[in-house]
Amino acid sequence: MKRYLHDFYIAIDSILSNKLKSLLTALGIIFGVAAVISMLAIGRGAKQEILEQIQLVGVNNILVTPIVEAVNNEDNNNQGGNKERKKFSPGLHLSDVEAIVKIIPTVKKISPEIAMNSYVVNSGIRDQAKILGVSKEYFDIYNLKLEQGSVFNSQQEENGLPVCIIGSNIRAKFFSKENPIDKYIKFGNVWLKVIGVIEKSRVDLTGFQNTGVNVFNDNIYIPVKTMLLRVQNRALITQRSINVEENEGSRSINPGQNNSNNYHQLDRIIVQVYNSDELSPTTEIISRLVHRRHLEVKDYEITIPEMLLKQEQRTKDIFNIVLGAIASIALIVGGIGIMNIMFASVMERIKEIGTRMAIGAKKSDIVVQFLSEAVLISFTGGIIGVILGIVLAKGINQFTGILTIVTPFSVIVAFFVSVSVGVIFGYSPAKRASEKDPIESLRYE
Repeated sequence: MKRYLHDFYIAIDSILSNKLKSLLTALGIIFGVAAVISMLAIGRGAKQEILEQIQLVGVNNILVTPIVEAVNNEDNNNQGGNKERKKFSPGLHLSDVEAIVKIIPTVKKISPEIAMNSYVVNSGIRDQAKILGVSKEYFDIYNLKLEQGSVFNSQQEENGLPVCIIGSNIRAKFFSKENPIDKYIKFGNVWLKVIGVIEKSRVDLTGFQNTGVNVFNDNIYIPVKTMLLRVQNRALITQRSINVEENEGSRSINPGQNNSNNYHQLDRIIVQVYNSDELSPTTEIISRLVHRRHLEVKDYEITIPEMLLKQEQRTKDIFNIVLGAIASIALIVGGIGIMNIMFASVMERIKEIGTRMAIGAKKSDIVVQFLSEAVLISFTGGIIGVILGIVLAKGINQFTGILTIVTPFSVIVAFFVSVSVGVIFGYSPAKRASEKDPIESLRYE
């Protein structure tokens, strides 16, 4: 064992006496390890974002959303009386929710949703916010826990009482110095009594609202019937909307809103099923049910956010595999670089090899010496590469906003591969050095 330790010391002396050459040899390993760690960190961050999005859109959810067509007055004027009158549809309605619950047994929970933006006023503070008319099951569907207070009770839901549950950011803006429970906040022209506060959501993903993600911290929640009775109900037909319909030949117009014929009472229906394998068949049944109830007018669309996000995850996984493969190529190139340099080193030090073998060194000593040099170069390069990879991952997160997560597993794998590369690509030059004939080596010029 001592003799091999001596061989190891000789390898260290050789590396230290050729610092620049050793550093250049290790560059391939350094950048290879750094690339592998940073690429795995990007992949892990992307996976974490998808998992958080799935949690935010809820598990096993189906979204039914209306299709709203904009009114184009110019087209209406050009076409005049020749414009074909479209079929009538009641639009997405509370009665659709009741029908889905009554007919489809796989439905675990369901909630309608009506959204509206306006100004919120309290104690002289005025700011924009979104109000959502929902049922109490909405909070279970999206795993929303209350920091304090309670959800709507049956009486508040059935009678449309002016109560609300606020997000954590609404509380911070309007009730930063007091307990908001049983206090009042004004949304538009309606005063609402605060009965609950939602726990702050850890993730703000405003860019994913089209996949069903809400920024829960910034919302105000009221019973859906409160929304219909006190705030807005697009299903109500006024004399003005009838006149507009007669003049423009459209189905109906939302009073007070120009360039829109949104006649849908609801902005969304969120349906949660018991098991993920029930998502597709339930979606098919809901589609047929709503299609029939809307008199065969396709004025809605049905999506499954979880499946969309999982498809996105599969795409990112493939992308991450490609990135990992490219980064791994850098490690292989680094290994080839080590092998080339070690072969050159063997040729440069033939006399040294012959001298050592002439004074009693065995073939195993020569193998250990040159293999130790290759492993030490890859080992040192691996350590530097790990540090550079972590710094690079943090820099990507800091300057690009891309979430990166460096895990111990990725560090261990990258470092283990770097050392393995040293062993694999260093063995051949070491074996070749040990097979040199001592007499020929001493004669070598």
